[in-house]
Amino acid sequence: MKKIEAIIRKSKFDEVKEALHGVEVNFFSYWDVTGVGNEKEGHVYRGISYSTSEIQRRYLSIIVSEPFVEKTINAILSTAASGKVGDGKIFILPVEEAYRIRTGEKGNDSLN
Repeated sequence: MKKIEAIIRKSKFDEVKEALHGVEVNFFSYWDVTGVGNEKEGHVYRGISYSTSEIQRRYLSIIVSEPFVEKTINAILSTAASGKVGDGKIFILPVEEAYRIRTGEKGNDSLN
């Protein structure tokens, strides 16, 4: 099992969610986060300067079994990319064990 953590643009969340459902990843957690990026310049939109050093993003936490790792990563990469600075990051971490609290199932059985 792997934990996939993705930080994406909030504007891309609905597309990413649909892509994940399309590859049968139907359960994940997410929350809104603010981070500091590499870009130090501000942008001007309609005469108003906006700082891009603090960026509003959405953080996704997804636990999948090994056969779903590549599908999940590809779904995120193909839908979250805009080609601009600040599209986000994906991190992959090992998961030693998982338990379903209601039934006591463990391992991959607890994920479905």
